[in-house]
Amino acid sequence: MLRLHATPTPDTDALLTRAMSPDPARIQAALHRYRTDPDWQIHTWEVAGQAVCAAGFTVQGSHGAVRHIGTHPDHTGQGHARALLHALMDALDLHTLTADTDEDAADFYRRSGFSVHEIPSPWDRRRYHCTLMRER
Repeated sequence: MLRLHATPTPDTDALLTRAMSPDPARIQAALHRYRTDPDWQIHTWEVAGQAVCAAGFTVQGSHGAVRHIGTHPDHTGQGHARALLHALMDALDLHTLTADTDEDAADFYRRSGFSVHEIPSPWDRRRYHCTLMRER
């Protein structure tokens, strides 16, 4: 079940941290932003009342951008992250949803219906821009 506008908690922090850079300073800066920037939202997917997946993103008009998405290790591969993203598209009436990611997550986005294109990367890792468009 989708929970909109979840207040950050230690559980959502742990879920989002799974998708963040391993740099502790960058993790803390991102978590701080979710608490202080009203444009940075957290939404969760719950199973039996427990948040098993969290997505952090921003919305501008009918466009959403995924900043981070993480699933509890006991619940990976069960479709919760995909369900969360598709439910957010519907609940927030988004026309497009995008994410920039690395090779580790590109296949997840492909399997979730996103088009995935490689983009230039400032790091030593390949980067991808992923787009999901709602047909109207």
